[in-house]
Amino acid sequence: MNKTEQRLRDTLHEIEQQGLYKQERIITTPQGVEIRTREGGEVLNFCANNYLGLANHPDMIAAATEALQSHGFGMASVRFICGTQDLHKELEQRIAEFLGTDDAILYTSCFDANTGLFETLLDDNDAVISDALNHASIIDGIRLCKATRLRYQHSDMNDLEKQLKLAQQYRTRLIVTDGVFSMDGDIAKLDEIVKLAEKYDAMVMVDDSHATGILGAHGKGTAEYHGVLDKIDIFTSTLGKALGGGSGGFTAASQPVIELLRQRSRPYLFSNTLTPALASAGIKAIELISSSSALRDKLNENTAYFRNAMYTNCFDINPGQHPIVPVMLFDAKVAQTMAARLLEEGIYVIGFFYPVVPQGKARIRVQISAAHERSHLDRAISAFTKIGREMEVIE
Repeated sequence: MNKTEQRLRDTLHEIEQQGLYKQERIITTPQGVEIRTREGGEVLNFCANNYLGLANHPDMIAAATEALQSHGFGMASVRFICGTQDLHKELEQRIAEFLGTDDAILYTSCFDANTGLFETLLDDNDAVISDALNHASIIDGIRLCKATRLRYQHSDMNDLEKQLKLAQQYRTRLIVTDGVFSMDGDIAKLDEIVKLAEKYDAMVMVDDSHATGILGAHGKGTAEYHGVLDKIDIFTSTLGKALGGGSGGFTAASQPVIELLRQRSRPYLFSNTLTPALASAGIKAIELISSSSALRDKLNENTAYFRNAMYTNCFDINPGQHPIVPVMLFDAKVAQTMAARLLEEGIYVIGFFYPVVPQGKARIRVQISAAHERSHLDRAISAFTKIGREMEVIE
Protein backbone atom coordinates (compact mmCIF):
# COMPACT_ATOMS: atom_id res chain seq x y z
CA MET A 1 0.00 0.00 0.00
CA ASN A 2 1.41 3.38 -0.95
CA LYS A 3 1.64 6.27 1.52
CA THR A 4 -1.37 8.10 0.11
CA GLU A 5 -3.66 5.10 0.47
CA GLN A 6 -2.46 4.56 4.02
CA ARG A 7 -3.12 8.20 4.86
CA LEU A 8 -6.65 7.90 3.48
CA ARG A 9 -7.28 4.72 5.47
CA ASP A 10 -6.03 6.44 8.61
CA THR A 11 -8.41 9.34 7.98
CA LEU A 12 -11.34 6.95 7.50
CA HIS A 13 -10.42 5.13 10.70
CA GLU A 14 -10.31 8.43 12.57
CA ILE A 15 -13.75 9.38 11.22
CA GLU A 16 -15.11 6.03 12.38
CA GLN A 17 -13.53 6.34 15.84
CA GLN A 18 -15.09 9.78 16.28
CA GLY A 19 -18.54 8.35 15.56
CA LEU A 20 -18.80 10.40 12.38
CA TYR A 21 -18.76 7.60 9.80
CA LYS A 22 -21.81 7.71 7.51
CA GLN A 23 -23.46 4.46 6.43
CA GLU A 24 -25.79 4.29 3.44
CA ARG A 25 -28.91 2.17 3.74
CA ILE A 26 -30.16 0.25 0.72
CA ILE A 27 -33.78 0.78 -0.38
CA THR A 28 -35.23 -1.93 -2.62
CA THR A 29 -38.58 -0.28 -3.42
CA PRO A 30 -39.75 3.00 -4.96
CA GLN A 31 -39.39 6.06 -2.74
CA GLY A 32 -42.44 6.57 -0.56
CA VAL A 33 -43.75 6.42 2.99
CA GLU A 34 -43.67 2.62 3.27
CA ILE A 35 -40.41 1.27 1.88
CA ARG A 36 -38.27 -1.84 2.13
CA THR A 37 -34.64 -1.65 3.19
CA ARG A 38 -32.03 -4.38 3.25
CA GLU A 39 -31.04 -3.42 6.77
CA GLY A 40 -34.45 -2.94 8.37
CA GLY A 41 -37.01 -4.69 6.19
CA GLU A 42 -40.36 -2.88 5.87
CA VAL A 43 -40.10 0.57 7.46
CA LEU A 44 -41.82 3.95 7.51
CA ASN A 45 -39.73 6.61 5.82
CA PHE A 46 -39.25 9.86 7.73
CA CYS A 47 -36.07 11.13 6.15
CA ALA A 48 -36.91 11.90 2.50
CA ASN A 49 -37.38 15.31 0.89
CA ASN A 50 -40.55 13.86 -0.65
CA TYR A 51 -42.64 16.61 0.94
CA LEU A 52 -45.70 16.29 -1.29
CA GLY A 53 -45.49 12.57 -1.89
CA LEU A 54 -44.87 13.00 -5.62
CA ALA A 55 -41.82 10.72 -5.86
CA ASN A 56 -43.98 7.72 -6.74
CA HIS A 57 -47.14 9.55 -7.83
CA PRO A 58 -48.91 7.78 -10.72
CA ASP A 59 -49.24 10.99 -12.76
CA MET A 60 -45.50 11.63 -12.44
CA ILE A 61 -44.67 8.09 -13.53
CA ALA A 62 -47.08 8.34 -16.45
CA ALA A 63 -45.55 11.62 -17.63
CA ALA A 64 -42.03 10.22 -17.42
CA THR A 65 -43.02 7.00 -19.19
CA GLU A 66 -44.71 8.87 -22.00
CA ALA A 67 -41.60 11.00 -22.51
CA LEU A 68 -39.41 7.90 -22.62
CA GLN A 69 -41.55 6.58 -25.45
CA SER A 70 -41.85 9.85 -27.36
CA HIS A 71 -38.45 11.49 -26.73
CA GLY A 72 -36.07 8.67 -25.84
CA PHE A 73 -33.80 7.94 -22.90
CA GLY A 74 -31.08 10.59 -22.92
CA MET A 75 -29.57 13.47 -24.88
CA ALA A 76 -25.95 12.26 -25.16
CA SER A 77 -24.75 15.83 -25.34
CA VAL A 78 -24.75 19.28 -23.80
CA ARG A 79 -27.57 21.56 -24.85
CA PHE A 80 -25.79 24.11 -27.01
CA ILE A 81 -24.44 21.33 -29.23
CA CYS A 82 -27.37 18.98 -29.77
CA GLY A 83 -29.08 18.46 -26.45
CA THR A 84 -32.17 20.69 -26.23
CA GLN A 85 -35.64 19.30 -26.83
CA ASP A 86 -39.03 20.94 -26.77
CA LEU A 87 -39.64 19.45 -23.32
CA HIS A 88 -36.65 21.34 -21.88
CA LYS A 89 -37.89 24.64 -23.27
CA GLU A 90 -41.42 23.97 -22.05
CA LEU A 91 -40.23 23.17 -18.53
CA GLU A 92 -38.12 26.34 -18.42
CA GLN A 93 -41.14 28.38 -19.54
CA ARG A 94 -43.36 26.73 -16.90
CA ILE A 95 -40.82 27.46 -14.15
CA ALA A 96 -40.49 31.10 -15.21
CA GLU A 97 -44.27 31.55 -15.32
CA PHE A 98 -44.64 29.84 -11.94
CA LEU A 99 -42.16 32.16 -10.24
CA GLY A 100 -42.99 35.28 -12.26
CA THR A 101 -39.58 35.73 -13.90
CA ASP A 102 -38.57 36.40 -17.51
CA ASP A 103 -36.90 33.05 -18.05
CA ALA A 104 -35.35 30.00 -16.41
CA ILE A 105 -32.44 27.67 -17.18
CA LEU A 106 -32.16 23.98 -16.31
CA TYR A 107 -29.22 22.23 -14.66
CA THR A 108 -28.66 18.63 -13.67
CA SER A 109 -29.00 19.68 -10.01
CA CYS A 110 -29.45 22.79 -7.89
CA PHE A 111 -25.87 22.19 -6.76
CA ASP A 112 -24.81 22.81 -10.36
CA ALA A 113 -27.12 25.81 -10.61
CA ASN A 114 -25.40 27.37 -7.60
CA THR A 115 -21.85 26.52 -8.59
CA GLY A 116 -22.47 27.92 -12.08
CA LEU A 117 -24.06 31.17 -10.97
CA PHE A 118 -21.58 33.39 -9.17
CA GLU A 119 -18.49 33.18 -11.37
CA THR A 120 -20.72 33.89 -14.39
CA LEU A 121 -22.33 37.04 -12.98
CA LEU A 122 -19.68 38.50 -10.64
CA ASP A 123 -16.02 39.47 -10.79
CA ASP A 124 -13.55 41.39 -8.62
CA ASN A 125 -15.61 44.57 -9.01
CA ASP A 126 -18.48 42.99 -7.09
CA ALA A 127 -19.34 41.69 -3.61
CA VAL A 128 -21.39 38.72 -2.50
CA ILE A 129 -22.90 38.71 1.01
CA SER A 130 -23.84 35.25 2.23
CA ASP A 131 -25.69 33.87 5.26
CA ALA A 132 -23.33 31.92 7.52
CA LEU A 133 -25.46 28.76 7.30
CA ASN A 134 -25.98 28.69 3.54
CA HIS A 135 -25.87 25.35 1.73
CA ALA A 136 -22.55 23.85 0.68
CA SER A 137 -23.37 24.41 -2.99
CA ILE A 138 -23.66 28.16 -2.39
CA ILE A 139 -20.38 28.16 -0.47
CA ASP A 140 -18.64 26.26 -3.26
CA GLY A 141 -20.14 28.49 -5.94
CA ILE A 142 -18.97 31.63 -4.17
CA ARG A 143 -15.47 30.19 -3.84
CA LEU A 144 -15.28 29.86 -7.61
CA CYS A 145 -15.91 33.54 -8.28
CA LYS A 146 -13.54 36.51 -7.86
CA ALA A 147 -15.99 38.75 -6.04
CA THR A 148 -15.24 39.97 -2.54
CA ARG A 149 -16.86 37.59 -0.07
CA LEU A 150 -18.68 38.87 2.99
CA ARG A 151 -20.64 36.76 5.44
CA TYR A 152 -23.35 37.73 7.90
CA GLN A 153 -24.34 35.81 11.02
CA HIS A 154 -27.25 33.48 10.45
CA SER A 155 -30.48 35.45 9.90
CA ASP A 156 -28.98 38.41 11.76
CA MET A 157 -30.32 41.50 10.01
CA ASN A 158 -28.12 43.87 12.00
CA ASP A 159 -25.03 42.02 10.82
CA LEU A 160 -26.36 41.91 7.25
CA GLU A 161 -26.77 45.68 7.31
CA LYS A 162 -23.23 46.03 8.65
CA GLN A 163 -21.88 43.94 5.75
CA LEU A 164 -23.92 45.92 3.23
CA LYS A 165 -22.39 49.15 4.52
CA LEU A 166 -18.92 47.63 4.12
CA ALA A 167 -19.74 46.65 0.54
CA GLN A 168 -20.97 50.00 -0.75
CA GLN A 169 -17.92 50.64 -2.92
CA TYR A 170 -18.56 47.57 -5.06
CA ARG A 171 -20.36 47.65 -8.41
CA THR A 172 -22.87 44.90 -7.62
CA ARG A 173 -23.84 43.75 -4.14
CA LEU A 174 -25.54 40.36 -4.13
CA ILE A 175 -27.20 39.08 -0.95
CA VAL A 176 -27.38 35.28 -0.99
CA THR A 177 -29.49 33.08 1.28
CA ASP A 178 -31.17 29.73 1.52
CA GLY A 179 -34.94 30.13 1.58
CA VAL A 180 -35.22 27.33 4.13
CA PHE A 181 -32.10 26.16 5.96
CA SER A 182 -32.04 22.42 5.52
CA MET A 183 -30.51 21.35 8.82
CA ASP A 184 -32.72 23.49 11.07
CA GLY A 185 -35.87 23.99 9.03
CA ASP A 186 -35.94 27.72 9.75
CA ILE A 187 -37.18 30.14 7.11
CA ALA A 188 -35.08 33.07 5.87
CA LYS A 189 -36.35 36.55 6.74
CA LEU A 190 -36.79 37.49 3.11
CA ASP A 191 -39.13 40.39 3.88
CA GLU A 192 -36.44 42.03 6.03
CA ILE A 193 -33.66 41.09 3.62
CA VAL A 194 -35.53 42.74 0.75
CA LYS A 195 -35.94 45.97 2.74
CA LEU A 196 -32.21 46.11 3.37
CA ALA A 197 -31.47 45.30 -0.25
CA GLU A 198 -33.64 48.20 -1.37
CA LYS A 199 -32.02 50.52 1.18
CA TYR A 200 -28.48 49.65 0.06
CA ASP A 201 -29.17 49.02 -3.65
CA ALA A 202 -28.34 45.33 -3.54
CA MET A 203 -29.67 42.29 -5.41
CA VAL A 204 -31.14 39.24 -3.67
CA MET A 205 -30.61 35.60 -4.64
CA VAL A 206 -32.51 32.75 -2.91
CA ASP A 207 -31.88 29.01 -3.05
CA ASP A 208 -35.41 27.77 -2.41
CA SER A 209 -34.80 24.03 -2.70
CA HIS A 210 -36.62 23.18 0.54
CA ALA A 211 -39.50 25.61 -0.11
CA THR A 212 -40.48 25.31 -3.78
CA GLY A 213 -43.84 23.59 -3.97
CA ILE A 214 -44.65 23.73 -0.28
CA LEU A 215 -44.36 27.27 1.14
CA GLY A 216 -46.68 30.10 0.22
CA ALA A 217 -50.34 30.07 -0.70
CA HIS A 218 -49.57 28.63 -4.14
CA GLY A 219 -46.38 26.75 -3.30
CA LYS A 220 -44.11 29.35 -4.89
CA GLY A 221 -41.72 29.27 -1.98
CA THR A 222 -40.21 31.46 0.69
CA ALA A 223 -40.68 34.69 -1.24
CA GLU A 224 -44.42 34.07 -1.65
CA TYR A 225 -44.61 33.07 2.03
CA HIS A 226 -43.20 36.50 2.95
CA GLY A 227 -45.09 38.44 0.26
CA VAL A 228 -41.99 39.49 -1.68
CA LEU A 229 -42.17 37.22 -4.73
CA ASP A 230 -41.67 40.15 -7.11
CA LYS A 231 -38.71 41.50 -5.11
CA ILE A 232 -36.29 38.58 -5.56
CA ASP A 233 -33.77 38.96 -8.38
CA ILE A 234 -32.55 35.37 -8.71
CA PHE A 235 -34.10 32.06 -7.67
CA THR A 236 -32.36 28.72 -7.69
CA SER A 237 -34.14 25.52 -6.75
CA THR A 238 -34.50 21.82 -7.45
CA LEU A 239 -36.77 19.22 -9.00
CA GLY A 240 -35.30 16.69 -6.58
CA LYS A 241 -37.39 17.41 -3.50
CA ALA A 242 -41.06 18.46 -3.46
CA LEU A 243 -41.27 18.56 -7.28
CA GLY A 244 -41.12 14.81 -7.70
CA GLY A 245 -37.88 13.86 -6.00
CA GLY A 246 -36.00 13.10 -9.21
CA SER A 247 -32.96 14.98 -10.48
CA GLY A 248 -32.54 18.45 -11.88
CA GLY A 249 -32.25 22.04 -10.78
CA PHE A 250 -32.84 25.47 -12.21
CA THR A 251 -32.17 29.19 -12.02
CA ALA A 252 -35.00 31.64 -12.68
CA ALA A 253 -34.35 35.36 -13.16
CA SER A 254 -34.48 38.25 -15.61
CA GLN A 255 -33.67 37.68 -19.27
CA PRO A 256 -30.12 39.13 -19.17
CA VAL A 257 -29.17 36.95 -16.18
CA ILE A 258 -30.47 33.75 -17.76
CA GLU A 259 -29.01 34.52 -21.18
CA LEU A 260 -25.56 35.15 -19.73
CA LEU A 261 -25.80 31.85 -17.85
CA ARG A 262 -26.60 30.11 -21.15
CA GLN A 263 -23.51 31.68 -22.68
CA ARG A 264 -20.99 31.21 -19.87
CA SER A 265 -22.17 29.05 -16.97
CA ARG A 266 -19.77 26.13 -16.92
CA PRO A 267 -22.03 23.40 -15.40
CA TYR A 268 -24.61 24.26 -18.09
CA LEU A 269 -22.13 24.33 -20.95
CA PHE A 270 -20.18 21.22 -20.04
CA SER A 271 -22.78 18.82 -18.56
CA ASN A 272 -25.50 16.83 -20.26
CA THR A 273 -28.96 18.24 -19.73
CA LEU A 274 -31.89 16.50 -18.02
CA THR A 275 -33.27 13.36 -19.55
CA PRO A 276 -36.60 13.87 -21.37
CA ALA A 277 -38.38 11.81 -18.72
CA LEU A 278 -37.21 14.14 -15.95
CA ALA A 279 -38.21 17.23 -17.93
CA SER A 280 -41.68 15.85 -18.62
CA ALA A 281 -42.16 14.86 -14.99
CA GLY A 282 -41.07 18.33 -13.92
CA ILE A 283 -43.77 19.85 -16.09
CA LYS A 284 -46.32 17.52 -14.51
CA ALA A 285 -45.14 18.40 -10.99
CA ILE A 286 -45.73 22.10 -11.60
CA GLU A 287 -49.18 21.29 -12.99
CA LEU A 288 -50.05 19.26 -9.90
CA ILE A 289 -48.95 21.83 -7.34
CA SER A 290 -50.56 24.68 -9.29
CA SER A 291 -53.95 23.01 -9.67
CA SER A 292 -54.68 22.31 -6.00
CA SER A 293 -53.51 23.15 -2.48
CA ALA A 294 -54.67 19.79 -1.09
CA LEU A 295 -51.22 18.27 -0.76
CA ARG A 296 -49.79 21.41 0.86
CA ASP A 297 -52.74 21.58 3.25
CA LYS A 298 -52.23 17.98 4.33
CA LEU A 299 -48.48 18.52 4.69
CA ASN A 300 -49.10 21.50 6.98
CA GLU A 301 -51.58 19.51 9.08
CA ASN A 302 -49.17 16.58 9.39
CA THR A 303 -46.29 18.85 10.33
CA ALA A 304 -48.24 20.66 13.06
CA TYR A 305 -49.49 17.36 14.50
CA PHE A 306 -46.03 15.79 14.63
CA ARG A 307 -44.32 18.86 16.04
CA ASN A 308 -46.92 19.30 18.78
CA ALA A 309 -46.71 15.64 19.82
CA MET A 310 -42.91 15.70 19.99
CA TYR A 311 -42.98 18.90 22.07
CA THR A 312 -45.49 17.29 24.41
CA ASN A 313 -43.17 14.31 24.85
CA CYS A 314 -40.34 16.67 25.87
CA PHE A 315 -38.06 16.25 22.87
CA ASP A 316 -35.71 19.15 22.10
CA ILE A 317 -37.22 20.32 18.81
CA ASN A 318 -36.09 23.37 16.88
CA PRO A 319 -39.14 25.66 16.69
CA GLY A 320 -40.83 26.38 13.40
CA GLN A 321 -43.52 25.24 10.99
CA HIS A 322 -41.52 23.66 8.19
CA PRO A 323 -41.78 19.88 7.64
CA ILE A 324 -38.08 19.61 8.48
CA VAL A 325 -38.21 18.76 12.20
CA PRO A 326 -34.76 18.53 13.84
CA VAL A 327 -34.74 16.42 17.00
CA MET A 328 -31.68 17.75 18.81
CA LEU A 329 -29.43 15.12 20.45
CA PHE A 330 -26.11 17.04 20.31
CA ASP A 331 -23.83 13.97 20.47
CA ALA A 332 -22.96 12.21 17.19
CA LYS A 333 -22.86 8.70 18.67
CA VAL A 334 -26.20 9.23 20.41
CA ALA A 335 -27.74 10.38 17.13
CA GLN A 336 -26.41 7.35 15.25
CA THR A 337 -27.43 4.92 17.98
CA MET A 338 -30.92 6.34 18.25
CA ALA A 339 -31.40 6.21 14.47
CA ALA A 340 -30.30 2.56 14.46
CA ARG A 341 -32.67 1.73 17.32
CA LEU A 342 -35.53 3.48 15.54
CA LEU A 343 -34.85 1.43 12.41
CA GLU A 344 -35.37 -1.68 14.54
CA GLU A 345 -38.77 -0.21 15.46
CA GLY A 346 -39.60 0.24 11.77
CA ILE A 347 -38.89 3.99 11.59
CA TYR A 348 -36.34 5.07 8.98
CA VAL A 349 -34.50 8.23 10.07
CA ILE A 350 -30.89 9.35 9.85
CA GLY A 351 -28.56 10.90 12.40
CA PHE A 352 -26.89 14.11 11.26
CA PHE A 353 -23.54 15.13 12.69
CA TYR A 354 -20.29 16.89 11.82
CA PRO A 355 -19.39 17.95 9.17
CA VAL A 356 -23.01 18.14 7.97
CA VAL A 357 -23.85 20.14 11.12
CA PRO A 358 -21.46 21.86 13.56
CA GLN A 359 -19.65 19.88 16.25
CA GLY A 360 -21.93 19.35 19.25
CA LYS A 361 -25.11 19.93 17.23
CA ALA A 362 -25.91 16.34 16.22
CA ARG A 363 -29.53 15.56 15.57
CA ILE A 364 -32.04 13.34 13.87
CA ARG A 365 -33.71 15.32 11.11
CA VAL A 366 -37.29 14.11 10.72
CA GLN A 367 -39.02 15.07 7.48
CA ILE A 368 -42.78 15.02 7.18
CA SER A 369 -44.66 14.30 3.96
CA ALA A 370 -48.19 14.82 2.70
CA ALA A 371 -48.11 11.09 1.97
CA HIS A 372 -47.93 10.29 5.70
CA GLU A 373 -51.21 9.25 7.26
CA ARG A 374 -52.05 9.93 10.90
CA SER A 375 -51.30 6.28 11.75
CA HIS A 376 -47.79 6.68 10.32
CA LEU A 377 -47.16 9.76 12.42
CA ASP A 378 -48.44 8.04 15.56
CA ARG A 379 -46.13 5.06 14.99
CA ALA A 380 -43.15 7.38 14.66
CA ILE A 381 -44.07 9.39 17.74
CA SER A 382 -44.51 6.19 19.76
CA ALA A 383 -41.17 4.79 18.60
CA PHE A 384 -39.32 8.04 19.33
CA THR A 385 -40.84 8.16 22.80
CA LYS A 386 -39.99 4.54 23.58
CA ILE A 387 -36.37 4.75 22.40
CA GLY A 388 -35.94 8.25 23.83
CA ARG A 389 -36.85 7.01 27.30
CA GLU A 390 -34.72 3.88 27.02
CA MET A 391 -31.72 5.99 26.01
CA GLU A 392 -32.58 8.65 28.64
CA VAL A 393 -32.87 11.32 25.98
CA ILE A 394 -36.21 12.22 27.54
CA GLU A 395 -37.68 11.42 30.94
